[in-house]
Amino acid sequence: MNTMQAVVLNAFDTPLLDQQIARPVAAAGQVLVRVIASGVNPLDTKIAAGKADHAQVQLPAVLGIDIAGIVDSVGDDVEGFAAGDRVFGMTGGIGKVQGSLAQYAAVDAGLLAHMPPQLSMREAAALPLIFITAWEGLVDRARVGEGMKVLVHGGAGGVGHMAVQLAKARGAQVYATGSADQREMIEKMGATFIDYQSTSVEQYVQQHTDGEGYDVVYDTVGGATLDASFRAVQQYGGHVVSCLGWGTHALAPLSFRAATYSGVFTLLPLLSGKGRANHGAIMKEAGALVAAGKLKVTLDAGVYTLDAASVAAAHTALTEGKARGKVVVQVADI
Repeated sequence: MNTMQAVVLNAFDTPLLDQQIARPVAAAGQVLVRVIASGVNPLDTKIAAGKADHAQVQLPAVLGIDIAGIVDSVGDDVEGFAAGDRVFGMTGGIGKVQGSLAQYAAVDAGLLAHMPPQLSMREAAALPLIFITAWEGLVDRARVGEGMKVLVHGGAGGVGHMAVQLAKARGAQVYATGSADQREMIEKMGATFIDYQSTSVEQYVQQHTDGEGYDVVYDTVGGATLDASFRAVQQYGGHVVSCLGWGTHALAPLSFRAATYSGVFTLLPLLSGKGRANHGAIMKEAGALVAAGKLKVTLDAGVYTLDAASVAAAHTALTEGKARGKVVVQVADI
């Protein structure tokens, strides 16, 4: 078995292709994973379309950032993993690193964590990118803790619904913006719902914080929503975090509140090779929260498999806004 099936992107903005490619071998520090499920993120669709230069993808490429699977073998200098272990993580699909839309992937052991038994493979494949992005913003940057008032913009989205649950688990009072049809989902997670379409920043800041502002605002939307975040944060020590802070923004509203800002770029460890073990540690935290019943991922009901046409349909479900939850490709049966 020197080859394996994979879905390959040979040129940007062209159809994905089914190909037989060389099956990888676990090098020192790596784990060879038999892929069971591959999470699909909006970034995957942007990469395929040639609209994600920041992902630094080198063609031909196997996409798929998130992985869930079973350890097939381990390379030298790897501790803590053995053949047969169920693992998950954010492990490739950007830069030069092979993604999870293939039967096997050789991945840096530092990026992986053991799956809790409460998770299905599909759920595990849906979690890594969105949970790591939420964790890096709320915990690594903003240090969210007990009693803090946290506002999550886009609380029903992929990163958003992770951030809401994570902030709740850390003892914060959580508020989340969304559209009217997202109210039920947001409230079920234990957050106070804010209809951003019918309520101004000044109105909800006054209503929920007596005009003081939020200790932490996590923007998962970008653009005008990041500008709104600068107006919603608390004076003297408030902190704004964004995972989509790529535009041009006036910092005056933030400066006048004596507040601070952090950006989150979750791809950096995969691209730079630095800090990868931190991602594995974050995935262990995700597993612990799942096991404790404090974290649940919302899955789209669509069924997709490891062939180019099916993966393309999964991408279309995202780009056309038809997905209702995280989209996952079922690469193999257990």
